[in-house]
Amino acid sequence: MRAFVLSRYGGPEGADLREVPVPQPRPHELQIKVHAAGLNPVDYKFREGKLKVLYRPSFPVILGNELSGTVMAMGREVRGFEVGDRVFTRVDKFAMGAFAEVACIDAGLVAKVPASLELTAAAGVPLAALTALQCLRDELNVQPRFRLFISGGAGGVGTFAIQLAKHLGAHVTTTASPRGEALVRRLGADEVVDYTQARFWDVLKDMDGALDLVGGETLERSFEVVKRGGKVVSVAGLPEPETARRDLQAGGGLAALFWLASLQTRMVGRKHGVTYRYKFMLPSGTDLALLADLLSDGRLDVVVDRVFPLSQIDQAFAYLESGRAKGKVIVSLGETP
Repeated sequence: MRAFVLSRYGGPEGADLREVPVPQPRPHELQIKVHAAGLNPVDYKFREGKLKVLYRPSFPVILGNELSGTVMAMGREVRGFEVGDRVFTRVDKFAMGAFAEVACIDAGLVAKVPASLELTAAAGVPLAALTALQCLRDELNVQPRFRLFISGGAGGVGTFAIQLAKHLGAHVTTTASPRGEALVRRLGADEVVDYTQARFWDVLKDMDGALDLVGGETLERSFEVVKRGGKVVSVAGLPEPETARRDLQAGGGLAALFWLASLQTRMVGRKHGVTYRYKFMLPSGTDLALLADLLSDGRLDVVVDRVFPLSQIDQAFAYLESGRAKGKVIVSLGETP
């Protein structure tokens, strides 16, 4: 089978398409014929070696963190699935393997794709939608009338975050370019700040919480628009100690490293009386099934920017890294041998 394999950390030249053996399922796994896979910033960050502190694989390793497809075979301990089921998953973050024509995935991380959702679009759901859900529900505790600021609402996570926040009853303000404004308004954003014309920290204040999807100055300025006692959750900043303890179940050494790495950000938050949390999403078949219900009912939409064939995965990465995508970038894997 074909797979997109990383041989060494660095630029795009470190990964290539090659033939690899077809994996066989262990007792708790599903063997999935992959129809499509979603691309995410974590993919190229891993390729560049920026996640070495969390995970050091033995090279070569198959890249990719989310996929959709059909069940080919099941391990003897698997229940609740049948051969031929249409499924999607955010794969184990320490295993990856989505950019391949066949993948074996722990059944606990998999959910069935709603009949109303095409498999290519389904590939763009798991990582971004799970991230948005867990940030809003578990970290920000979004409730009706919650005043939420989302930076970068037109991106992959942002398009899901806007919809899920509205589903939870929030009043949503986001940033977008003129090209992205119509999209975020269609998804339900109540207010949109055109970041090419205005600085959001000059026009917003007293938000109950913020979801940062951009990092850098945008993250630091987000503390200025959240009221005292509020919270800023980021997926683009630097991890803090709770990331190690709660999200990674790691020991004190990693928590201490994250304490130091996030010190400046947490000090900015403390200055404004606002809590900082970096969220490292947890793969979950249960949460994915919840999202599948929302997709089935039409309460959640998948925004796909572009679909590339597997043979053009290099171009897909280049497009994603350009920052121009509005919604998800998908790679179609076609038929498996």
